[in-house]
Amino acid sequence: MKDILVLYYSRHGATRDLALAVAQGVDSVPGMQARVRTVPAVSAVSEATEPAIPLDGPPYAELRDLEECAGLALGSPTRFGNMAASLKYFLDGTTPQWMSGALAGKPACVFTSTSSMHGGQESTLLSMMLPLLHHGMLMLGIPYTESTLATTQTGGTPYGASHVSGVGARESALSADEKTLAVVLGARLARTASLLAGRP
Repeated sequence: MKDILVLYYSRHGATRDLALAVAQGVDSVPGMQARVRTVPAVSAVSEATEPAIPLDGPPYAELRDLEECAGLALGSPTRFGNMAASLKYFLDGTTPQWMSGALAGKPACVFTSTSSMHGGQESTLLSMMLPLLHHGMLMLGIPYTESTLATTQTGGTPYGASHVSGVGARESALSADEKTLAVVLGARLARTASLLAGRP
């Protein structure tokens, strides 16, 4: 089995739910399995730290998770049209992997959640792509051949999977379309990683 790293940060659970749907898509591809990981919150108080092991949910990501994966799905809630500081902080520590080329040639995709329909989904997805492109990763999106992309009334973009929770909502379930698109994205990533792993 080859692992696809599904790495995310989630504040209220919506991005976590997208991550689990992406992982479901990964696991649907023979020979591929999702390795779900998160990152700790970054505190505004410099002395504050998160516990070394999360109280619940998946383990915190380590740099070796990136090195060992055959592909990467990266997810974050939107923070003013950008990825959350916690995820960026983790990515800012990947200089050794950039210098060694550990991620070059591996496929990647991105996903996000917002509270409003025009809350910066696409700019957040694009901001998450930038460090991955610097690492030499091969970016995947959702093509319009996926019919749900053309009919969704909530989340979903050609840049990646997304969810709209609604302004003021602390947590809301993924719509059927949002879940479908996240599963499709995970499966597309896993199939691409499988094909690339089989190349000479």
